[in-house]
Parts: sequence; structure tokens; C-alpha cells
Amino acid sequence: MKTPWASTLAWLLAAFTALALAMVAPNEKSVMGQFPTLTAQTLAQETLHVPGGFPAERTLALIAFRSTQRGHIDGWVTGLNLQGDSSIAWVRMPVLNDPGNTAARSAIETKLLHKYPAASERARLVPVFTDRERFIRAAGLNGPDQVYAVVINRDGEVLARAEGAFDADKASKLRETLLQQSF
Repeated sequence: MKTPWASTLAWLLAAFTALALAMVAPNEKSVMGQFPTLTAQTLAQETLHVPGGFPAERTLALIAFRSTQRGHIDGWVTGLNLQGDSSIAWVRMPVLNDPGNTAARSAIETKLLHKYPAASERARLVPVFTDRERFIRAAGLNGPDQVYAVVINRDGEVLARAEGAFDADKASKLRETLLQQSF
């Protein structure tokens, strides 16, 4: 025969276990990622505090890790008609391992300036010199082998993410997230 204390203790243990599991379970922010806070400079030499200084409450960041991924990023720009659609705030963000000195960063920026001669391109291009692996982990990305189209709010929360080459279905979901009103 069980005592009332044993039943109460079992219920309390079950409630405590459920509460503990709820606290350690992944939430949306930990699953989608939290965009790292950093200060960068556009190729137009404007300082940008990321993510708080993004141009809109929801911004599309097109993230690449290698120069060979430029074509995929261009595919997202064309596919989403970003050059002609002013309703979407967006930036092109190559994430580069920080070479550790100003001269090396300047050399990389000079190469980028030759690839992006138009003022409008330079204003949207935000090279990020950082620890690439730490950036990938913080942003909830899968690695540097793909490009990413990521919707981020000014608090740094990753609201939506697409990986790889442009895809119309993925683009539709990103556009929907970008245009949602936040309350």
C-alpha cells in the first residue's frame, strides 16, 4: 500500500522533470540562430552596426563564404528582383576569415571594389571580417559550402533561412517573411 507522501513525491518529481525539460528544450531562436552582433563597413565606406543598423526591421542578408559563390548570390538578387523591388531591404554579405591586419583587409576590399564598381552595389555590400566558423555557429548556418538567404530582424533573430541556389518556392517563403508586419 502506497502512502500519500509517495504519490505526492512522484507527482512533484514528474512536474519538476517536465519543467526542467521545458527549460532545456530548443526554442525557435536557438534553432533558427541569433545573428552575431558586429560592426562592419560597406564598400561605400559607411559604418553598419549589425543587426541593429540594418536598413529595415526585417532585412534579407545574402551570405557567401567564397568568391566562387558569387553566381549563386547573383541568382538570388535576380530571382527576387532585388534591384527593382524597393519593398525589400537587403545586403550582400561575404563572410571572410579576418586576416588580422589592416593591410590584408584593405587588399581584400580593393578586390571587391573592382568586382562591384557601381555605387549602388557598394552601398549594399558589407564584407564581414571575423572568425568564419564562429559566425556560422552563431547564425545557425550549416557550413560555408552553401550560400544563404537569411531574413534577420534588428534584434538579430533569424526569422527565415534558405540555403543554396535560388529556388522560387524558397524565395516565396522568404518574401512572405520579409513583408510580414511585426507587432
